[in-house]
Amino acid sequence: MKRPMTDRRAIAPELRRIERRLMLKGALSLGGLALLSGCALDDEPAIENALASISRFTDRAQALLFSRNRLAREFAPSQITRPFPFNAYYDIEDVRTVDAAKWRLEISGLVADRRPWAIPQFRAMPQVRQITRHICVEGWSAIGCWSGVQLSTFLQHVGADLRAKYVTFRCFDDYFTSIDMATALHPQTVMVLDFDDAVLPASYGAPMKIRIPTKLGYKNPKYIASIEVTNDFPGGYWENQGYDWFGGS
Repeated sequence: MKRPMTDRRAIAPELRRIERRLMLKGALSLGGLALLSGCALDDEPAIENALASISRFTDRAQALLFSRNRLAREFAPSQITRPFPFNAYYDIEDVRTVDAAKWRLEISGLVADRRPWAIPQFRAMPQVRQITRHICVEGWSAIGCWSGVQLSTFLQHVGADLRAKYVTFRCFDDYFTSIDMATALHPQTVMVLDFDDAVLPASYGAPMKIRIPTKLGYKNPKYIASIEVTNDFPGGYWENQGYDWFGGS
């Protein structure tokens, strides 16, 4: 019998902690003890602090290597994965839908024009199309065709402070994540309205998802409800449970 979604959410943080401890023990078996300066395997606070330090170092290193001019590989239509996999922290039967005609994107933070946006406004803007690979942290990947508005174009249009550090996405399935401004301004970071040249279906994030092919899958949020531009570090659903924040692919 399928576990209720509320139960899945409740155990997720503990699963993340277990996975991190197992990862650390694996590193220690390969000589990681020196790296952690003598942390004992049963010293959970020290282990968590060590892992957080390593994660922060990884984030800084990835940010230094990132370039807005370096593009993720794009593919031919014949290489698209069909069917494209569904992926979320819940089952496909639990997908929540909204009426696209009534949906409005809420805008907040360091933005001049904070009026909500509707789908027709996005449709009226220049559209871009990409066939890129989605890379999941769980070890699988799939190629999909995504179309919509470049996030950089939207941010400029609403007068966002492009000197701000972060852009946060909150979703109506309670998910949230955030990216640095350099990633937000990357030309392949897209506010997706269509999948495979048709209206984005609910299973893939309708009415809007954010496609970021330079990031791992958990940095590509679906079911977007709001966007915030901020200088305050916002974290994320999985990032707050131990995943790297930068999440580069």
